[in-house]
Amino acid sequence: MARNRKVIITCAVTGAIHTPSMSPYLPVTADEIADAAIGAAEAGAAIVHLHARKPEDGSPSQDPELFRAFLPKIKSASDVVINLTTGGAPTMGVEERLQPALLLKPEVASLNMGSMNFGLYEMLGRFKEFKHDWEKPYLAESDDRIFRNTFRDIAYILESCSDNGTRFEIECYDIGHLYTAAHFLDRGLVQAPLFIQSVFGIRGGIGNHAEDVMQMKRTADRLFGDDYLWSVLGAGRSQIPIATVSAAIGGNVRVGLEDSLWDGPGTLAKSNADQVRRIRQVIEALSLEVATPADARQMLQLKGGSDVAF
Repeated sequence: MARNRKVIITCAVTGAIHTPSMSPYLPVTADEIADAAIGAAEAGAAIVHLHARKPEDGSPSQDPELFRAFLPKIKSASDVVINLTTGGAPTMGVEERLQPALLLKPEVASLNMGSMNFGLYEMLGRFKEFKHDWEKPYLAESDDRIFRNTFRDIAYILESCSDNGTRFEIECYDIGHLYTAAHFLDRGLVQAPLFIQSVFGIRGGIGNHAEDVMQMKRTADRLFGDDYLWSVLGAGRSQIPIATVSAAIGGNVRVGLEDSLWDGPGTLAKSNADQVRRIRQVIEALSLEVATPADARQMLQLKGGSDVAF
């Protein structure tokens, strides 16, 4: 283990998996999202991964105007790298999901590497009361919902954003998604160094056992060699354990309320910054360094925070 290796912390601030009724600390309004992102950056996140929500009911939205309501505030208060979603929510089509990255030209945007079952319905066993009419059906109907991202969809997003200078956080929910990323590298639609975000513990994707983590790492090493940076996110209670494994074996980490609402058994995280501070303690206990935004820009060869459209 290299003593002075730098670890990039990405913080996924709000996402589309959880609903507002699940936690009073989930950011919904533009000011809440901006404050949460700035707080995560101050706690040590080099990158913030951002979704938007409709302020009236907290439902996911890819309306670029909702992103414009919080992006300038974050940019003016912090040099954190901003990463916008092209995933949106499983209920959205590719054209809708594309708009924020296409129009706002961030340094980084997320991109899922395949269509998949995306089961959220088991959350209904843990959460019974909902504030808004959309929340319960959104979860319940996920047992018959496919998160679509075909080869054509992926190519469309990459080609549409090809002149933006945006690098993609390539989200891989299973081993086959790594091979899909290699396919698009061969086609020249993505360029090294790839930023591979391996996702563990979503119902429909790979599991959250340590052997699953090692299999992802071995496969990515074989496919990409030195031409990629590896990061992980673990859903729910696996967030910190899987991030710890990644940090220990040479990877980077992602935490945040998009992926887990918790800060320890039975304790809701009161902020995204809480989770960043927790994984920062782990990283520093491993005698590793937490990467700054400047470090992340250098490691990922990003275009810089001034070359965006917000």
